[in-house]
Amino acid sequence: MPIRIPKSLPAFDTLYEENVFVVPSQTADKQDIRPLRILLLNLMPIKDVAETQFLRLLSNTPLQVDIEFLALKSHTSKNTSKTHIDTFYNVFDDIKNQYFDGFIITGAPVEHLSFEEIDYWDEFCEIMQWSRSNVQSTLHICWGAVAGLYYHYGVPNYHLEKKMSGVFEHKVTESKSILLKGFDEIFKAPHSRYTEVRAEDIEKISDLSVIAISDIAGVHIVKRKGCRQIFITGHCEYDRDTLANEYIRDKEKGISIDIPCNYFPDNDFSKLPPFSWSAHANLFFSNWLNYCVYQTTPFHIRTITGF
Repeated sequence: MPIRIPKSLPAFDTLYEENVFVVPSQTADKQDIRPLRILLLNLMPIKDVAETQFLRLLSNTPLQVDIEFLALKSHTSKNTSKTHIDTFYNVFDDIKNQYFDGFIITGAPVEHLSFEEIDYWDEFCEIMQWSRSNVQSTLHICWGAVAGLYYHYGVPNYHLEKKMSGVFEHKVTESKSILLKGFDEIFKAPHSRYTEVRAEDIEKISDLSVIAISDIAGVHIVKRKGCRQIFITGHCEYDRDTLANEYIRDKEKGISIDIPCNYFPDNDFSKLPPFSWSAHANLFFSNWLNYCVYQTTPFHIRTITGF
């Protein structure tokens, strides 16, 4: 899939070196194609890393994708330069009258706070409400999934005694789900979180279904009927070394944290972790783009209907 991004975006060179098909915006403007419009609300602290991770996963179908980045006006990033944000990101006022084929809401390092304590919660709720009428399919990741389930459906979240960190096996619970087409019955995915949602709460919502779950990590993937909303509690977008970097960061801060489960060989954090979730991560994003976005969005994007 050609990914359409500015050539000056730091992720451009990284992806180009990996042989990911990236197209400079100047070139894409000359092609007579209606690209899929994908919006990414990036709440991760190191934004250029998250940009590269998601762009990499959006590059595996023959479709052209036009990526736009969204930042929150009510929150100032401490780990990404203002120049980067001002150059590559919109705020909600810039895009609220527009329509998008797909929308990705990332995780955020705010799990220690209740939703209402978060400085950008009101703006975040406005964006989530907007997504119901202006986006064909929205993908919520980690904290974004927990927050989305709470806002849209009142599903509670529960704080864990210790961080759920590691790579865990998951079972497909809805074998005919188009999101998991081609998946093995058992697949691996990373988790990195301090809260959880529970299947018994989700099962009370008739519009929702749990389609993948772990005996240890719990609920992993939830979808709304029609796949207009998908909620993922894990981080399939993570690179091989992301959990390692998080573990070392937390240790250096003096945080009491267990070594990530099923990650480092022999639990030795000096050894290179195997990249055991990449294939399923790529397949999931391809399925989402193909079946939940490309094949369902009207050609005239402004005719998207709300729900």
